[in-house]
Amino acid sequence: MRILIVEDETSIANFVRDGLEEEGFAVDIADNGKKGLQLALDYIGDYDVIILDWMLPGLNGIEICRNIRKENTDVPIIFLTAKDTVDDVVFGLEAGANDYVRKPFSFEELLARIRVLMRKNISETSIFSASGIELDVDKHSVTRNGLPVDLTQKEFALLEYFIRNKGKACRRTRIIEKVWDIHFDYDNSVIDVYINSLRKKLDEPGKPSIITTLRGVGYKIESDE
Repeated sequence: MRILIVEDETSIANFVRDGLEEEGFAVDIADNGKKGLQLALDYIGDYDVIILDWMLPGLNGIEICRNIRKENTDVPIIFLTAKDTVDDVVFGLEAGANDYVRKPFSFEELLARIRVLMRKNISETSIFSASGIELDVDKHSVTRNGLPVDLTQKEFALLEYFIRNKGKACRRTRIIEKVWDIHFDYDNSVIDVYINSLRKKLDEPGKPSIITTLRGVGYKIESDE
């Protein structure tokens, strides 16, 4: 899953990015308001959550939030800011934000709020299943036919993307954008390495792979329906 952080304080942006990447998210950072709005609009629909500071050079967070809402009413937006009065919170929410986190903040709280917003935006559950696999986002656990499967952070993120899009063709360019933090032409053979690893850990001997290769396109996990 992909998150955009618009924050001009480098230490805070890097702290949040590092924490989210450890949780398996792909993360982009913009250090000023104009760049943040441009990324949000250029890749509209790609971000699962946008984290906004309020006071930013070039364009403030309120203006960014309002402009995003003109184009995309669905993407969850969280204000992460030192502006902490009740009036500030109300103003930020009325501008279109879904949540408001005051600085200083706990990363665990921010992560929990991100998870909640993603569930509301995509599904009311944190548990996803397909082809005998059950993936629990909150517990960060995976089972195959009831047996636990040990995955790396990036393997988990890739499987989560497939299961959230089960039954759909997942194009290689979209995979590299959503699971890795890369928007441009890139040697995406790294995907094949992780696909092979997932197959070794999830497939049953003598049976077809749960991850179908769509030649010239990408991959797919079939829906149970």
